Parts: sequence; structure tokens; C-alpha cells
Amino acid sequence: MAYVTDRIIHDADAHTMEPPEWLDEFGSRKVQDYARTKFFANEESPIFSEIDHCRTLHLDPDFRASAGQEIMLRKNYRAHGAWDSIDRSEALDHMGFASQLVFPTMPNTLLEVMEHEAPASLTYEVASAANRAQIAFCEGDPRLLPVAYIPLQDLDLATPCASEAIEAGAASLLIPNRMPKDHAHSHIAFDGIWARAQEAGIPIVMHVATPDLVMPPQHRNNGLPPEPDFHGGSENFRSVSYMSISSPPVQALSTLIFDGVFDRFPNLKMGVIELGAAWLPSFMRQLEAAFEAFGRHESRLQNLGLRPSEYVHRQIRVTPFPTEPTGWIIENTGDEICMFSSDFPHVEGGRNPLRRFDTEVEAFSVETKDKFFRLNFEDLMGSAMSDLLSNSR
Repeated sequence: MAYVTDRIIHDADAHTMEPPEWLDEFGSRKVQDYARTKFFANEESPIFSEIDHCRTLHLDPDFRASAGQEIMLRKNYRAHGAWDSIDRSEALDHMGFASQLVFPTMPNTLLEVMEHEAPASLTYEVASAANRAQIAFCEGDPRLLPVAYIPLQDLDLATPCASEAIEAGAASLLIPNRMPKDHAHSHIAFDGIWARAQEAGIPIVMHVATPDLVMPPQHRNNGLPPEPDFHGGSENFRSVSYMSISSPPVQALSTLIFDGVFDRFPNLKMGVIELGAAWLPSFMRQLEAAFEAFGRHESRLQNLGLRPSEYVHRQIRVTPFPTEPTGWIIENTGDEICMFSSDFPHVEGGRNPLRRFDTEVEAFSVETKDKFFRLNFEDLMGSAMSDLLSNSR
């Protein structure tokens, strides 16, 4: 029996788990060598033995036979369909989601760091290879919606990168949630990206990436023994860095709203994915407070056609964490913003996100529940979702 059996649910956050050879078919030797070095640090990294062990597991008939039964229990490289596209289609059958927005895992974090440290030409070459790999993974199943990373490192190279990804079949364009090194997300040079996305009817998305970059590193120097993350490892968020997870998207959205990007591109949609949503009600209030405080003095605010929070209602969609008070968030923002997500196959998504979210939205109307689990995602995804729905009829 599938995990979801009683309704249509779209999954706004899913991932591939990339093995070391992920970019070999799509990148130059320089890209392959750089990615292998940066993805996995060195050949002695524990991740290599885990990947090798999982390759063996996925060939075992008994392990494969129980994939459906354990579809939400196996995580990361052990998950069915973690990196094999045929298995992923089977996994989606077992999960029962109508579609999944499929983000990269390793390329996402790698490219976020590259934007601040690597030569721009290399960053965009790696992004191009990673995007083609992601699109190829999804192309055999229309329910798998590929996400392409568009670095904002270079004002001249970003728009051609977006155009290439759209032409290759990307269902959405991922931009860094962290502020670019030398300019704002809202720089007018990026109007070409927004225009192409709007014309193609696909969204721009932001997604959490590297935990170490959320807060200045000195927050870990507290004179105490280091805390493990909530999986017992070392690579994810902890309580203190979690408290700052909303800082980058708040900065990015503020510039995009106040500098008029959503005004100039009224049909552009943006998804804020795996960055929580508990911050959203106060952010919308603060937008309005800033508009009132500075509206008389800033021409950019005077030029806006809507109140700033109205752009959120019209164009921005957000995924709460399953541990957040989703019902309270919806009550204090509106029912057209929040979306369901599983984070499959990452551990952070938990073993039963559907139960958690069902509990949170239990008191709402059928219409509000349908918006959360289905319609808000369909609104976000635009033409990609229209094509999927028309093919399913």
C-alpha cells in the first residue's frame, strides 16, 4: 500500500543523493575532478564506505523486496531511488505523491560555496553540468520535476545559465538564499532571469544549503564541547544555527519585494523551501512596518503597485518544517502560502511527515487543507504542473 492513498498530494521538497560519479557524464574533466574533491573531501571520507555499502544493499533482492514497506524509513543513500532514476519512479509509486520537486543535495551546497570562493567561469561550468545531470535524472518520469541551480555570482553569466536550464527542461530555477558576494538578489542585471522564468511559467526557488554559512563561525566557539546535530552527526543544523535559518531568505525576499522585482514581474512565482515558515507572520508584519516608516522617503516604495505583504500572498509560497506550528502559521498569514513537503530521502523530513502535517491542519476546512497539500504547489509550479495535470487526464 502506498504512503498516500486518500488524496492528491504534491511534494514540494525532495532530493537526489548523488554518488561521486554523478557529474562524470555531464562535466569536463576539470569539473569532474573539482566536484569529486569538493563533494567528498577525500577518498577516505566515511561517505565513500557508506555509498559502497548502499550500492550492495540496492542489489540485494531481499532489500529491494521490502522497499515499498520501508519507503519512508530508509534515508539518504539507503532510500529506494536515492540516485537511480528507475528506482525513483518506483519509490514515487510507493509514496503515492502526485509529483515531487527534485532538488540536488551535494551540488546545492557545493555551488553555494563556489559562488563566494571559486572563479565565476568554473562556478557556471559546474552549475551547467549539475543541472543537466538533474534534468536527466527526472526526464523519464513527468512526476519528477527537476530543479536547476542558477548561481548569482556574475551579473553577465547568470541569465545565460538560466536560459540554458530552461531550454534543457528545468521545472524550476534555484537561486542561493544567501546574499551574493558583491550585489543584491534584486540587481537589475538579473531581470533577464525573472523574465525568462515568467515567460516559461516556472518558479524561482530558494532552498537551505550549508549550515555553516547561516551564522558566523565564531558562534561555535563557546568554550564547551561541540554538540552533535540531531542525527548524532556533524553536518546539519543545531539549535543555535537553526535560529538564524530564516535570516538569508528574509534578506533576499526583502530586496526582491522593495526593489520592485515582484512588481515588474507580476506572474513570477517564488518558492522558499526547507527554510522553515515560523518566521513568516512576523516577516509580513515587518514588511508593512517598513513600508509605513520609509514610504514617504524612498521612491522605490512609492513606485510599488501593491502593499509589500500583498506580494507575498500573490507570488511567494513557503514550506514549513514538520516540527513547526503549521496551523498557527496559516492562521497568521493566509491559506494560499504554505505547502506540504517530505524532504525525501533526507533524514530531516522524518518518518511520517504526513501525520505531523495532518495533525497541524486538522481543524481547517477541506478547501484550506487542499490548498496546503495540493493547490498552492500547483499554483507555484505553473506550466510544469499544467503539463503534468493535462497528461494525467
